[in-house]
Amino acid sequence: MKRFLHKLLGDRGERAAVRFLKKAHFRIIARQYRNQFGEIDIIAMDGSQIVFVEVKTRQSTDAGHPHEAVDRRKQQKLTNIALAWLRKYRRLEQSARFDVVSIVWPDDAAKPTIEHFRHAFEATGHGQFFS
Repeated sequence: MKRFLHKLLGDRGERAAVRFLKKAHFRIIARQYRNQFGEIDIIAMDGSQIVFVEVKTRQSTDAGHPHEAVDRRKQQKLTNIALAWLRKYRRLEQSARFDVVSIVWPDDAAKPTIEHFRHAFEATGHGQFFS
């Protein structure tokens, strides 16, 4: 049951992040994109730049801020997912970046607190990643 409630909170946060990004004039290309390396929450366009967005939603900051969960290991995983996407859609030459949307949404709140970290981290690992 706890896992189910966690998934519901995550989905609710992703929907809020999509609305937030659209208001900031991002064009959403994909949500919950999955490949052999895992899943990335949102792929969007910010002007002509591809943006891979990780959304982290928590009910409180008691265990730290949501964006702090995007550690080095998670960054490596997101890099692999993004690189595979860029290869698949033949966009390796196109400018790309990683953003993190951090959401705190207590149970009793009608609206969440949203922080958007543009260029949250650089691609990690070996090989080339065009930015």
